[in-house]
Amino acid sequence: MFTLTDDERAISDTARDFAAEHLAPHAVEWDQTKHFPVDVLRKAASLGMGGIYIREDVGGSELTRVDAARIFEQLAKGCPSIAAYISIHNMVTWMIDRFGDDEQRHAWVPGLCSMDQLGSYCLTEPGAGSDAAALSTK
Repeated sequence: MFTLTDDERAISDTARDFAAEHLAPHAVEWDQTKHFPVDVLRKAASLGMGGIYIREDVGGSELTRVDAARIFEQLAKGCPSIAAYISIHNMVTWMIDRFGDDEQRHAWVPGLCSMDQLGSYCLTEPGAGSDAAALSTK
């Protein structure tokens, strides 16, 4: 039987409570008006969600990918769009933390972890455009 530790449960509960208070009441309106709630993202960052699996020496929470999956699951219950964005933001931040040199890590990652800076990426491929599901290696 799989059970969460007290720490794992606290992480999940924190994300659940954040989503219920800050995301769910606004999710439909944000999607309809195409609003990007930077203030709410920074609140999420203050709880460690701006650098979930990023090393602590540059401001990350240094949690596991499984912790991140539980966080994203709880956030998605409140607003799937914001959960997806925070997931992408963490991916971008991790790439710099993992593959950047120390100068790059210290220049970029702290601001990304606090969400004073926001990460994103672009995707376009011949025959698929920006539809990641349509990509082919043949």
